[in-house]
Amino acid sequence: MYVVDGIAYAGTPAKEVKVYGVRPLDNWMLWVRFSTGEAKLYDCKPLLKYKAFEPLKEIEPFRGAYIDYGVVVWNDGDIDISPEELYEKGVSADKIA
Repeated sequence: MYVVDGIAYAGTPAKEVKVYGVRPLDNWMLWVRFSTGEAKLYDCKPLLKYKAFEPLKEIEPFRGAYIDYGVVVWNDGDIDISPEELYEKGVSADKIA
């Protein structure tokens, strides 16, 4: 159990994860380095079906990914993806290499 702002929660708190490095790859994949020191690969293709991610269907805008305050963003910050999503659903780059 842990307490945040006077509220008790069961379990253990999730560790805060930030993105320290990002590299867009071919086939709508991202290589991501996290504050934990881990590197993971994340497949963005499933996101392209959502309206918010439609501008990334073209590879050049997708390659414009950058980090803003520990979050991967595109299109001057209009499109973003949480570090938690990238971390939880990413595949260890060590396993792929």
